[in-house]
Formats: sequence, C-alpha cells, structure tokens
Amino acid sequence: MNNQAFIFPGQASQFVGMGKDLYENSPLAKNMFDEADALLGYKISEVMFEGTEDQLKQTSITQPSVFIHSLVSMMSKSEGAFPTAVAGHSLGEISALVAAGVLTFSDGLILVKSRADAMQLACDQNPGSMAAIVGLTDEQIESVCESITDEIVIPANYNCPGQLVISGSLAGLKLAEEKLLAAGAKRVILLQVGGAFHSPLMEPARAQLENAIHNLEFCTASCPVYQNVDAMPSTDPTILKSKLIRQLTAPVRWTQTMQNMISSGINSFVEVGGNGTVLSGFLKRIDRNIPVTSL
Repeated sequence: MNNQAFIFPGQASQFVGMGKDLYENSPLAKNMFDEADALLGYKISEVMFEGTEDQLKQTSITQPSVFIHSLVSMMSKSEGAFPTAVAGHSLGEISALVAAGVLTFSDGLILVKSRADAMQLACDQNPGSMAAIVGLTDEQIESVCESITDEIVIPANYNCPGQLVISGSLAGLKLAEEKLLAAGAKRVILLQVGGAFHSPLMEPARAQLENAIHNLEFCTASCPVYQNVDAMPSTDPTILKSKLIRQLTAPVRWTQTMQNMISSGINSFVEVGGNGTVLSGFLKRIDRNIPVTSL
C-alpha cells in the first residue's frame, strides 16, 4: 500500500520565474494567481515571474510567493492524488494546513501575509540572522549555544543529520561561529534570510500572528498534519492553532518530523512547490531508502 505524504517547503526555496509556466498553461493556476494578486492588492505574480532575486528574498515577498507556488503546484499538477499525511517546513506548515483542508487558499494567503508582515516588523525591531552548521552533532551544537549566555543564539532548524541551523542576534552568531569552528565544525554558513527566525527574537511577531490566527476559521484536517514544534500529528483545529502560534519562536524539528512520519507507515514523499530540491535533499540524508519526488 502506498502511503504518500505531501511536504511543503519554506523560505530559501524561491526562484525567479516560479509559477510562470503554470500560469501560462493552466486555467486553474491562472485563476489562483489572479485571486492572490487581488487579495494582496498588488501583482505578486509579476514579482514571482519577472522580479529579481533580491526582491524575492524580502520576507514580505518570499513567504506569500512560496505559499502561492506550493498550492498552485498542488492544485494544478497533483492530478487528484490525496496525501495520507502532510507536513511543511516553517512557512510550509501553512501550505500543509491548506492542503489538508484546515484553511481555504484565500485564508491561508491572508495568514501568510500577516505572518510575513509580523516577522518583518520583528526583524526591524530585533536584528538577527541564521547560520547552518555542518560537521557537528546536534548535541555539540546545542552545547555551544547553551554556553553563550550574554547573547541570544539557539538551535532553530533540525533539518537533517549533520545539518542544524542556529538563529540569534548578529553578535550571538559571530560568537557561536568562533566556538563552533573551534569545536570542529566543518562549515558555518550564514544564511541569506531577513532575521533570526524561530528564536525568541521573533516574540513580537508571535503575538501579532496569534491575533491573525484566532480571527480565522480552522476546520478539522482531512489527514494528519505533522507540525514543526513537536513533530507530532494532529487533525484537531484547536491543537493545530496552538502549535502554529508557538512555531515562530520554537525550533523546526524537521528531522524528527520525517522520522515520525516514516515510523507511522509513510513510504513515499512528494515535495510540493519551491525549487523541488530542499526538502528532498534533507530526506535523502534522513532515510535514503524512502522515495521522494517533486511537483
């Protein structure tokens, strides 16, 4: 029996021209892009199709772009396939909630816009960034972060074995880089992101996002949604809301999410949206025996 899960990427999966082929060849896709342009009040489709890499890197543009691309890809290319379970990495969790029928496409996009605006404001108030660490165990990285007490720096994304992303203040990241390299890290790669996502520096955004979430109707999920904060599944709207609120300031436990989904019987994955390589690459390092394709 094929128990197939859909997984949805977050920031860093965007690319110039995303969705243009779908817009030009699928009436359904064109309608969804037109709806998104109308909801947002500007032609985000034009930025996605013809914009620059720098434009697409702006949090307020990146997040709705990746969300729109994921859902348009799923609706126009999945050919009616229905997932056994869903999960999304960071922003992708909202895409997963729409895929499971918890939110409508329009409500999901409204929520993504609120999330992006709130995170941009938090980034302006609390400057920071993120860095990927290669070559140390999770425990070694956690130990280094815990040893830094005068700046904020924490494990943020447990992406796959051998790659953990840390998040924090610029001074905290610089201090962590020195300590991590001294501890034997092969590389410390500063990420091209707008702020210290999934850290306490996002607290102003969390409070703002909570209001936006409570203003929307969440339905019971049509399949289990595995959420970032604890890597566990739920279909209950109240639980889904609570964990989505906590997500902004908590680590993304992606490795554990994939392991739990595989343990539950998922035997194939489809990466939906983005450039189709980010989550597939992680999964190959988590369990090389599980097939993964992309839309």
